Amino acid sequence: MRTAPARALPAVLAFLLLAAHFFRAGWPAMTVVALGAPVLLFLRRRWAVTAAAVLLGLGALEWVRTLAAIAIGRQAAGQPWLRMALILGAVALFTAVAALLLRPREEKRD
Repeated sequence: MRTAPARALPAVLAFLLLAAHFFRAGWPAMTVVALGAPVLLFLRRRWAVTAAAVLLGLGALEWVRTLAAIAIGRQAAGQPWLRMALILGAVALFTAVAALLLRPREEKRD
C-alpha cells in the first residue's frame, strides 16, 4: 500500500510538531520516534501506514492531555488560558485529521 504524497504531507507536519513538543518537554526517546515515524509512510506495507496512523492518534491524545494540564495550571494561577486551549485544540484536531487521511480509500464498486 502506498500513501499519496498529498495525503502524507499533513502526517509529516503533524509528526514534526509532535517532535518539537517532545523535544521541548525533554523527552528525547519520543522525539526520535516522532522524527522517525514519517519513514513509515514511505514503506509499501499496510501495517506501516496503520502504525503511523495509530501513532498520530496517540499524538492527538497527547495534545489533548497537554492542553488540559496547561489549562488547569493557568486557571489555578489566574492566568489567561482560552487562547492556548484554542491553539492546542486546533493542533490536536489537525493531528487527528492527519491520522484519518492515512486510512485507505474505499474502492468504488460498480
